[in-house]
Amino acid sequence: MSGVDALIILRAMTPRSSTARLATVTIPAPDLRPETFLRHAEGEERGFWAKGDRWVAHRGVVAELRGGGDPSVDRFEEVATAAHALALEPFIPESTARAPRVRYYGGFSFRPDHVAAGVWQDFPGWLFHVPVFELEGEGSGDAWLRVRTLVEPGAGQETFVRLRHRAEALRAELTALSDASPRAAVPVAGRGGATDRTSWEDAVRTSLDAIRSGRVSKAVLARTLDIELDGGVDPIDLVSHLWSVNRGSYVFFFEPIPGSAIVGAAPETVATLRDGVFHATAVAGSIRRGETAREQAELAARLLASEKDRVEQRIALDDMVARLGTVAHQIRTDPQPHVLTLARIQHLETEIRASVPPNVGILDLLRLLHPTPTVCGLPRDSAMAFLGEEEPFERGWYAGPVGFFDAEGNGIFVPALRMGVATGSGWRLFAGAGLVEGSVPALEWEETAIKFEPMLEALAAGGAELELRAERGVRPETRPRRGA
Repeated sequence: MSGVDALIILRAMTPRSSTARLATVTIPAPDLRPETFLRHAEGEERGFWAKGDRWVAHRGVVAELRGGGDPSVDRFEEVATAAHALALEPFIPESTARAPRVRYYGGFSFRPDHVAAGVWQDFPGWLFHVPVFELEGEGSGDAWLRVRTLVEPGAGQETFVRLRHRAEALRAELTALSDASPRAAVPVAGRGGATDRTSWEDAVRTSLDAIRSGRVSKAVLARTLDIELDGGVDPIDLVSHLWSVNRGSYVFFFEPIPGSAIVGAAPETVATLRDGVFHATAVAGSIRRGETAREQAELAARLLASEKDRVEQRIALDDMVARLGTVAHQIRTDPQPHVLTLARIQHLETEIRASVPPNVGILDLLRLLHPTPTVCGLPRDSAMAFLGEEEPFERGWYAGPVGFFDAEGNGIFVPALRMGVATGSGWRLFAGAGLVEGSVPALEWEETAIKFEPMLEALAAGGAELELRAERGVRPETRPRRGA
């Protein structure tokens, strides 16, 4: 099959009915927590997205959008077209003037020519879910539980009575579970082996040669850390830990197939759009956090004074602003970068805000901005080709935009950074370093080691007791290399 119809799967009806309508009911659920909601959904498709005290969790699938793998196709336009085709006329209660916004949760691979294989076999070029249940909350303690289903024409208002009963039954069941004592993580032995250090530092030197020769001005080189476990760890323990200790990051969890999941905590946003107001952050340059408040302040001052790190951060900012300037107006940025302090690391950060015309949606902005210099390098095409030659693994969804959008064009997307992907018997972790003139291979290795720590600590919180092999002498994974 080909065309948009082949990209849309309506879980509730087969074959797809062009006359189906979406019915949604929302009830207050201030007593529910996302961890309970997600654990109860074990064996279902699940997801979680949070920044600070604002969060949303989802489970089950009413409809699915999937595709990708053809680099000649504009994948962001492809998703927008598929989402528009699925924008079913909502079926709303007689007492309600407007149906709630329907969100599509998921993401894109880093490269447009991604093929779902290996550790990424359940993650195609792009994949989005419209869930059956959503639980959304904020710092005030308010939370709302939504349930939706597809109905055919002729359905009556009793549809909403049944949906409300379904939502109330789930709320009651989850409330009873919330009263139970929290379970302790079961210890699980594990081993980890990183990319060979000598090979990776040689690749850094090759990158610096490419910078000096003018092929690229910046390259973001990643490496991997493979974790093998003797048993399973609950990914909800991982995402719960990341959320609790990385309040300045955007925490994400997406499990499109039971047992296949990505988890991470991104320090930046690619694009946020809400009713024409755009926001993003340009984050680059790194230094460790320090063990005391005084050491943290001293390291932050050193980062602000670092010419190399300020150049790296300015490269990212200037490129994002230039690309945004082709569609947006009233673009505003901080006059100087400030230090973003996270649990284990500090970065230079600049806020970007702008106004966007009504005909420009979040997917249009992703087309312009991804991949940013923070996850790829510059010039974009040259850096992408260079990474295809030098990285001996498939990035898959690592550093690709993940998040959610709605039919009105609003949404939030972050690069899938500080993350891991479940591999069946363990996890593969990813970390990258931005390379510019003046980068030192040994220091870049240390920076990526720091970037692994959030996921390693999350695995430990989930019960993993890891023994990491020596940094040298580990044979790197091989795969066919892409040419320029």
